[in-house]
Amino acid sequence: MDLSHIVNMYFDADSRNDADALVKTLAVDAVVEDENVRHQGAVAIRDWWVAAKKATQYRAEPVESAVDGDKALVRARVSGQFPGSPVMLTHAFTIKDDRIVRLEIL
Repeated sequence: MDLSHIVNMYFDADSRNDADALVKTLAVDAVVEDENVRHQGAVAIRDWWVAAKKATQYRAEPVESAVDGDKALVRARVSGQFPGSPVMLTHAFTIKDDRIVRLEIL
């Protein structure tokens, strides 16, 4: 699969439940939008991610990707303890200077 190094690191940290490693993939002022809620800055994103992991114990497994310049779209099978599990979600990453500056989960 054609994943950039930083996107691969994001999914690797996520699969290992490693919040510190996940935060290292982000720009300081990164933005994540998930379920129509915006989380901005590494601290807020870490808090969102830790709470989501705790609440749903989800696992995201990338199944396909497409890269266009600084954009990466990754479809992932997300399973966990939530209604409708598993689901296919698209992770739309924007990368700048080898850091994630934006992630929208659709």
